[in-house]
Amino acid sequence: MARAAMTGTKLEAAIGAEIRRQRKKQDMTVAALAEAAGLSQSMLSKIETGQTSPSLTTLASVAEALAVPVSSFFSAGERSRDVSYVPAGEGIRIDRRGTRVGHIYQLLGHSVRGPLEVDPYLITLDEGSEPYDEFKHEGMEFIHVLQGRMVYRHGDRSFTLDPGDSLFFDAMSPHGPAELLELPAIYLSIISNAERSDES
Repeated sequence: MARAAMTGTKLEAAIGAEIRRQRKKQDMTVAALAEAAGLSQSMLSKIETGQTSPSLTTLASVAEALAVPVSSFFSAGERSRDVSYVPAGEGIRIDRRGTRVGHIYQLLGHSVRGPLEVDPYLITLDEGSEPYDEFKHEGMEFIHVLQGRMVYRHGDRSFTLDPGDSLFFDAMSPHGPAELLELPAIYLSIISNAERSDES
């Protein structure tokens, strides 16, 4: 009986940690996710810290708010997820900081488990997009331009990028498209970050 209770506690903690990781990956606050999922902030906090066992209905609501499958919450304990396949045009459209200035993000795959967290995005800048070069986050980022032309800033340096050009940089320095020269501009962005159990 005690062993079953301990297993349940570990599962709740793992599910909660995965929900928290997915929320932070999408730059969502507890308040924003709670509202989108129709939960109170206190309930979501308890779920994320493993203090309560959420129902499948609740998990489905949270998954819908995060635009991820419910099954992703149960995969944190898996030792290996070697492949993530996304057919053309079926990347998950998500909101990140750049969304408010018209940057369109498509998540092209889920993180493969291991010492690194890797998130590939297809980013589109069109007539409704604005330059924004103050992005700043942990990890390393690689970008590769597929279409269009732009000036991309990293720290105190600027680079004019054409199709086929790439940048690889420390994402803790301010960065982003400073000038949009030819639209639409479409580029691949791959962000990698070492997973940390103490992430806040």
